[in-house]
Amino acid sequence: MGLSSLEKIIALQRNPANIRNLCILAHVDHGKTTLADCLVASNGIISSRLAGKLRYLDSREDEQIRGITMKSSAISLHYRNGDHEYLLNLIDSPGHVDFSSEVSTAVRLCDGAIVIVDAVEGVCPQTQAVLRQAWLENIRPVLVINKIDRLIMELKLTSQEAYTHLQKILEQVNAVTGSLFTSKVLEERAEKEKEEDKESETLSGDQVFDWSTGLEEADDSQLYFSPDQGNVVFASAIDGWGFSIQQFAHIYSQRMGIKAEVLLKTLWGDFYLNAKAKKIMKGAQAKGKKQLFVQLVLDNIWSLYDAVVTRRDKEKVEKVVTSLGVKVMARDSRHSDPKVLLSAICSQWLPVSQAVLSMVCEKLPSPLDMAAERVEKLMTVGARRFDSLPEQTQELKQAFLQCSSGENAPVIVYVSKMFTVDTKALPQNRQRPLTQEEIAKRRELARQRHADRMAADQATAESNNNLGHSGSMSQEGQPTGLETAKMERLTLKDWKPEEEEEQTKFIAFARVYSGVVKKGQRVFVLGPKYDPAQGLRMLPEGCSASDCVPEVSHLFCCSMERLYLLMGKELEELEEVPAGNVLGIGGLEEYILKSATLSTSPACPPFIPLNFEATPIVRVAIEPKHPSEMPKLVHGMRLLNQADPCAEVLIQETGEHVLVTAGEVHLQRCLDDLRERFAKIEISVSKPIIPFRETVVRPPKVDMVNEELGRQQKVAIIHQVKDEASQGRSSDTLHVDHSNLVTITTPNRLATVSVRAIPLPQEVTHLLECSTELIRTLEQINMHLREGKSLDVTPRTLEDIAGFKAQLESLLQGRKWNNAVERIWAFGPRRYGPNILLNSVEGYQRPSVWQCLVRRDKSGESGAQATAIRDFDNSIVSGFQLATLSGPMCEEPLMGVCFSVERWDIQYSALPQRQDSLEDDTISHEALANSKVEQSSETSAQADGTAAGPGQAKRRPEAAVSGLLIAAMKEACRHAFQAQPQRLMAAMYTCEIMATAEVLGRVYGVLAKREGRVLHEDMKEGTDMFIIKAVLPVAESFGFSDEIRKRTSGLASPQLVFSHWEVISSDPYWVPTTEEEYLHFGEKADSANQALKYMNAVRRRKGLYVDEKIVEHAEKQRTLGKNK
Repeated sequence: MGLSSLEKIIALQRNPANIRNLCILAHVDHGKTTLADCLVASNGIISSRLAGKLRYLDSREDEQIRGITMKSSAISLHYRNGDHEYLLNLIDSPGHVDFSSEVSTAVRLCDGAIVIVDAVEGVCPQTQAVLRQAWLENIRPVLVINKIDRLIMELKLTSQEAYTHLQKILEQVNAVTGSLFTSKVLEERAEKEKEEDKESETLSGDQVFDWSTGLEEADDSQLYFSPDQGNVVFASAIDGWGFSIQQFAHIYSQRMGIKAEVLLKTLWGDFYLNAKAKKIMKGAQAKGKKQLFVQLVLDNIWSLYDAVVTRRDKEKVEKVVTSLGVKVMARDSRHSDPKVLLSAICSQWLPVSQAVLSMVCEKLPSPLDMAAERVEKLMTVGARRFDSLPEQTQELKQAFLQCSSGENAPVIVYVSKMFTVDTKALPQNRQRPLTQEEIAKRRELARQRHADRMAADQATAESNNNLGHSGSMSQEGQPTGLETAKMERLTLKDWKPEEEEEQTKFIAFARVYSGVVKKGQRVFVLGPKYDPAQGLRMLPEGCSASDCVPEVSHLFCCSMERLYLLMGKELEELEEVPAGNVLGIGGLEEYILKSATLSTSPACPPFIPLNFEATPIVRVAIEPKHPSEMPKLVHGMRLLNQADPCAEVLIQETGEHVLVTAGEVHLQRCLDDLRERFAKIEISVSKPIIPFRETVVRPPKVDMVNEELGRQQKVAIIHQVKDEASQGRSSDTLHVDHSNLVTITTPNRLATVSVRAIPLPQEVTHLLECSTELIRTLEQINMHLREGKSLDVTPRTLEDIAGFKAQLESLLQGRKWNNAVERIWAFGPRRYGPNILLNSVEGYQRPSVWQCLVRRDKSGESGAQATAIRDFDNSIVSGFQLATLSGPMCEEPLMGVCFSVERWDIQYSALPQRQDSLEDDTISHEALANSKVEQSSETSAQADGTAAGPGQAKRRPEAAVSGLLIAAMKEACRHAFQAQPQRLMAAMYTCEIMATAEVLGRVYGVLAKREGRVLHEDMKEGTDMFIIKAVLPVAESFGFSDEIRKRTSGLASPQLVFSHWEVISSDPYWVPTTEEEYLHFGEKADSANQALKYMNAVRRRKGLYVDEKIVEHAEKQRTLGKNK
């Protein structure tokens, strides 16, 4: 098919029924971009000979060098299938785990996806991840099993073995899809049962639930991949061929006289052809016969490869070419590389583009077929239900489903990411070809300029000869023509950089869901926290973005300056884009940071945030080589933050500019972008900043040589830690008792706090870590209640909070956790972290953090209590937040620690007495009783005086205590932490490595060297490949991929994904104490302590004191031979 004109594509955009928005998803190196090249070549944009070599959609230089895709690129293709013409908006996405955020941005804009699986490697970790992303976004996938040529050329499988292998791959893919489907059905079933339970609470007796009933009822007919359903294509994109069963059914129905429908059902499966009876029969495997698929399809492909590539049999090739009716050029048949001839034959016989594109047109949905469930999911942010949205918002669902391009249809656009393009590449700046008249004019102008220059030069030469020295003196101060030209050139040179300052422009990568987007149209930009109910309340009815709009939070107005058709690295300018199309929008960089929802209706809610698989974990600090260039760096980092969906840019408390990325490859790409595109300056990059967490554990029962610790020895160790902790502290302000209770008094003796640190169970820490959003919501609700404001909380949110509370109660069992959930004072750090502050103060009944669950009946009373205790209460909480934000080991955040406040006294004896207001004893006694502060009767009388005095004096006791109480609480928490066995927690990657048997030992060697731990290894059926699953500390992961590749000669490649936090078992402060430890480790005990190494590295980076000597054991001999 030839090159399609822009007018043709614009015409096709107006028919949403024939539009397909799809993306290509797969594991890294499974052939996405090669397949995309074949599809692009079908439109005549590139030569079919270059397909797979050019990698047209990899437009960045580093993508071409590394050979992997790093960003999503879109292109619009035209395809004729029968009588219908289709417009395919194709998005190629990366497969590397570091760039999985780009996959999320692509998936959001599509209705369908082509999932590619390598025929040799099968289902890999990233294949599972992309299938899950497609499932979460409710988009329909089709399958392409690629690289089938590897089964012939590399694995040397027979056609029968290849058939079995392909069956297994299909089973693997369907198993992933099936597990996602099952979990969804069971989830819905559980919710349904819960609702039924509420309705039938009055019924007595035990009830038995059958969990499988939901699975039986659910329709999964369209769910699985099967060649006979037409949603699977077998291909070799690099050789240019691909087919679906339909193609062969059509070919053989004409030759064999069997109906195409019968062949469709029997070509894949356990069927064989009985030559005598000329019938298709079942049971090929049992009877030892060749399956129909092997006999009619695979044998032909195997014999073609055998003739062309393996044996290079010219006679047989000629026969094949004649029987297939294809034309092969003489230069192809004479070419030294047999793959060229093979590609020439296959691309005519079974063109991969035809097989894939016809499957896409038939099996993937158009924008008109968007599921109602997907629309509701997109429109409901957070814990809100679709039913709870305003009525006008719910009406927009119809606009989504109709995908209408009518005049009255509201415009709804979603921007999934911002990407940069060179200013020169924009259509308005592109050099257009000159007409004949313009060429003639320019030629005439050039001639005229040349004649003038010659005349000027001649005149200058004559004047220099004729005029003497005096003449030239009279012209002093007046520059000659030559000098003027030089000055002009200099001025232009100086001015040029200012003009070229903005060399990159941001384009929004977007899709129109409803209405027609027009150039210059004004729309509302809806921020992620925008509430349509509030917007409709504050804005006048019928208000549009072009009107003068009152200020509404998270709502802005902007105009779409330019609209572009995305054609890979090329852009074409458009005047308008109807619903159902993918487009680029210019001029939104001032209004959108990374993603946003645009609409002409203020009733439209913001879409749910994108679901990112990879968590940014790798941090580096960046500074310019020349300090004067700091403004350029700040500007460049701001642009980088906007251009990358996953990268985060932040300024730490130390003033460092920090870049957070998903992995090593992602980090390298971001740094290259910063140097070459955004900041354009030389930068210095620190070593990666490794995040750690600090925690406490239960006292160990065995020592370092696995000998059971006696009680005396254990107490001695703990006392030793306590002595270290209390060094430099005066004994009258700090006291640590034998049960590890730390008591601190403020320097002015006004307040005393007693705190104990308790390690939280691992399950509780994990639950708190997973529920950060819910804890944040809970804190927001409590803040509103404390301030006496009303907050509209949906029943779903309250249900989630109640469920979270129930989970905590079930996990915190035992005597020491008695009623602990009700006594929770706060979470930290930042009020939503994985640490807990417990209220164990006798007689102090503060409002519960769960008050929103029972708030209606006691709202007034609890509000009054909160106001009476707020100042002191906040001081304790603030001290706890500060302590959990930076621990005592290396100033890293704490994790999995519970601080129990067991005593909290305020004393006012140090303040001057005020005798004039002692009569108000009863009033202020009540006030202090409400705040439940323990004190003696005479200090109570003194406090009364201050409470009833003038406004300034009234605040004095609280002001005197508040600041010092924060510091005292922070110190108490730190000392309570140090009184327990302390440990570091390291961030861990899950590492999946595919390797062959011969390099397995080397892989294990690299893992062991880097503190990795192998969880399990499986052998892939039908191959000699092993899949190793291991965990690896992030701190040891830098250079890991390169080392694995070097040690295994490129035969193994790891995929690293952030997984969890893990406690490092070794104690960083350990010293030998028992006799066995002295015997085993020696008096010096100088063997490597991993935790101490990490801790000292962090302390050194932060400029904290590191307790280490340059020469530790001067008397100990070291030799080169035995370095111990």
